[in-house]
Amino acid sequence: MLKALNERVAVVAGATRGAGRGIARMLGEAGATVYCTGRSSRARPNLSTHVNAGRPETIEETAEMVTAAGGTGISVRVDHTDDDEVAALFERVRREKNRLDVLAIVMTGQPASWKTFLDESPTTGRHFVESWIWPHIVTAWHAAKLMVQHRSGLIVELVEQDNVGYHGAFYFDMMETLLKRLVFALANDLGKQGVTAVAVGPGFMRTEAILEGFGVTETNWRDALKNPQAAAGGWGGSETPCFVGRAVAALAADPNLGRKNGGIFTTRSLSEEYGFTDVDGTRPEYAVVDAAFEEAKRTYLAPMVEAARFARVDWKLTPKTEHAS
Repeated sequence: MLKALNERVAVVAGATRGAGRGIARMLGEAGATVYCTGRSSRARPNLSTHVNAGRPETIEETAEMVTAAGGTGISVRVDHTDDDEVAALFERVRREKNRLDVLAIVMTGQPASWKTFLDESPTTGRHFVESWIWPHIVTAWHAAKLMVQHRSGLIVELVEQDNVGYHGAFYFDMMETLLKRLVFALANDLGKQGVTAVAVGPGFMRTEAILEGFGVTETNWRDALKNPQAAAGGWGGSETPCFVGRAVAALAADPNLGRKNGGIFTTRSLSEEYGFTDVDGTRPEYAVVDAAFEEAKRTYLAPMVEAARFARVDWKLTPKTEHAS
């Protein structure tokens, strides 16, 4: 059976677990060859200070899932904070495939601090922001060098929120806003060369760590609704990491992708537009998620929502910077 992304080549930077694994799997489901990168390998564990270091998931396991889904999974251990390792990754892609159609960046940096601006030191805040943003820039630069050779390609950044409202803490907000601005800038610089850059915001994802934290698995995840914290947080409207994976696969297969250049989209809006579902054939129960968010706004989020009411801006490039895919 011909699949939408047959003969397409993708790199998922940060494919070990969570959204990265979901995206890699669903690109494989669509027929793509997927280079799955990360620091957690069977041959060499992740010994960094990252919050997920020591977890059991590996890039080899993700690559096997890609192949089982119908694509070709290739695991490559890469520390994206090491510029030389990033360069070697894309040199390998160039040497083996001589093309790159999709880059999904799902990497995280140092754990976020939720202290206020005055309570956090600028030194700690700077380290946090730089540990996130710089690997994204370097990875996108090497990918774009390959993409522009064929005047096509898709770069996807995973973000929180489909707007530039306040994200809850000063340095976390700065980092998230920079990621969205990175997409906006890439779209302006690369659109005229046929490359599309977008940001995608998933919903409440049932990642491996979150499932484990609530003491459930994907098969019985609804049992966690007995936990007041899960219920209040909108767990009943959660989605698997494969849902955002299908969103990325749908974007990559869109013949009119260029119209979305520079945009920020949610998995919800993309599901409604492209008609895909989660792996169980359903869509998240959005009413549950919306109710949880409204309650959060009324209590915990109320001050920051009021302070940031002026900042809700949906970024979209003007038509002159769009391009035909």
